[in-house]
Amino acid sequence: MQIDRRLMLAGGLAAVAATALARPAFAQAPAASGPFRLDPLPYPADALVPHIDARTMELHHGRHHQAYVNNLNAALKDHGTVAAMPLHDILAKLGELPEAIRTAVRNNGGGHANHTMFWQVMGPPAAAGAGAAPAGALAEAIQRDLGGLDKLKADFNAAGGRVFGSGWVFVTVDRSGKLALESKPNQDTPLMDGKRALFGNDVWEHAYYLTYQNRRPDYLAAWWNVVNWGKVGERYAAATAGTLTI
Repeated sequence: MQIDRRLMLAGGLAAVAATALARPAFAQAPAASGPFRLDPLPYPADALVPHIDARTMELHHGRHHQAYVNNLNAALKDHGTVAAMPLHDILAKLGELPEAIRTAVRNNGGGHANHTMFWQVMGPPAAAGAGAAPAGALAEAIQRDLGGLDKLKADFNAAGGRVFGSGWVFVTVDRSGKLALESKPNQDTPLMDGKRALFGNDVWEHAYYLTYQNRRPDYLAAWWNVVNWGKVGERYAAATAGTLTI
C-alpha cells in the first residue's frame, strides 16, 4: 500500500512540534512584566551539592520563585501606587492594601522576599564563609541572644520540624542587633510584622523533597553546611545600620 505523502508530511510536522514543545522540567518559567524581577542565583545550581541537589535548585529558583515574581507583578498591574513601593514597605503595610490584592501580595510578595533572602545566605560548602562559624559581632549576638551556635542549630531545627505543612523558620534581627527565633506558615515573613529576617530556611517540600523525601529533619541538619556566615554577617551589619531591606 502506498503511503499518502500528505500523511507523512503531517506526521513529520507533528513530530517536530512535539520535539519543540518538549522542554526540561527545570527550565525557567518566562518572566512577567512588572516592577519586580528574579535575580540570577549568586552561584551555579550545583554549587550546594551534596546538601542540596542541582535539580532542586533549578526548580526552586527558576520555577517556584519565578512564579511568585510573576504572580506579584500580575496582582499589582492595576495598582501603580503600590507597585512603586519597595517590597519591604508593601509587606509591612499589608493590612492597608486593597482587599482585592491583599492575599495575592501576601503569598507572592512574601514568597519573593523570603526566597531573595534564602539564595543570599547560602553558598558552596568550600567557599570562604560558607559552612564556617559566625564571627565578630554576629557570633557575640548569637551567644548572647540564642545561647550559642550549637543551641541555635538545635532550636532552629526543632522549630523547622514543628512547622505543620509548609513554611519557614527564621532568625530575626532588630535595629539594636537583638536576635530571635521564629517560624512562619506558608510564605509569611517577619517583614509583615515590621521585622527583618537575618536568615532563614525554607521548609516547603519543594526545597528538599527530591533528595530527602519526607525526611525534613535530615534536610534541616544538612542545610547548615551551606550557610554562608560571611553573608549573614554582612546582613547583620546592615540590620544594625538600618539598611537591611529584605
